[in-house]
Amino acid sequence: QVQLVESGGGLVQAGGSLRLSCAASRTIFGNVMTWYRQAPGKQRDLVAFITGGGTIKYADSVKGRFTISRDNAKNTVYLQMNSLKPEDTAVYYCNGFFGGYNYWGQGTQVTVSS
Repeated sequence: QVQLVESGGGLVQAGGSLRLSCAASRTIFGNVMTWYRQAPGKQRDLVAFITGGGTIKYADSVKGRFTISRDNAKNTVYLQMNSLKPEDTAVYYCNGFFGGYNYWGQGTQVTVSS
């Protein structure tokens, strides 16, 4: 069993920044870690992922504004979000694939006011 705990969400004005963290209960070394988000009434969408080797991919909607990173020593993945827009408002979830199983965090709310 792996626990993923997100933190760092909150209320911010458009144009502001937030940094989300996802702390895992075991090592994330070598694992693909992904951030998703889900707005009210919408499906859960991929935001960004980072592989164990450092390959990174972003959704087109966040390219140039969001940065995903990882600190294997701290078993933590980050999502730096800059130039936030009201359409970024969602619950943000951390996801990791460990030992053949998919694990999710509980989510952290990000609200961007216009």
